[in-house]
Amino acid sequence: MSAVGGRRRPVQLPMDIEQFREYCLGKPGATEGTPFGPDVLVFKVGGKMFALAALDEVPTTVNLKCDPDLALDLRDRYEQVRPGYHMNKKHWNTVEIEGGIPPGELLRMIDHSFELVSKSLPKAAQPNPRRQRASRSSR
Repeated sequence: MSAVGGRRRPVQLPMDIEQFREYCLGKPGATEGTPFGPDVLVFKVGGKMFALAALDEVPTTVNLKCDPDLALDLRDRYEQVRPGYHMNKKHWNTVEIEGGIPPGELLRMIDHSFELVSKSLPKAAQPNPRRQRASRSSR
């Protein structure tokens, strides 16, 4: 689901870069930046990357962190999933988001990447969804 006007709407297939961006930014504590230049969006939690999106690629590709065994399984199941471009190929996948992979699977890949990175953070730096909801409602 993607947030629009404070409400969530279903992610449509194929997922586009804006839906990907909205979903990533909907994660607790997620931030967005362009440390590698204007053509690559980088999504972080606690200062660590969990997703990157190449804005100049056709078809649209993203890099997502992944458990090494699951990474191999996903590469076997989907031709749109390859070893991470410019990343540690054991821990990152490059994924074409514009078709071929069911939307639920894409969301699970994003969730998995976020969770891997979040859980690796020190306890004090881990996102707290309750704290984020409270700060959003006080705006």
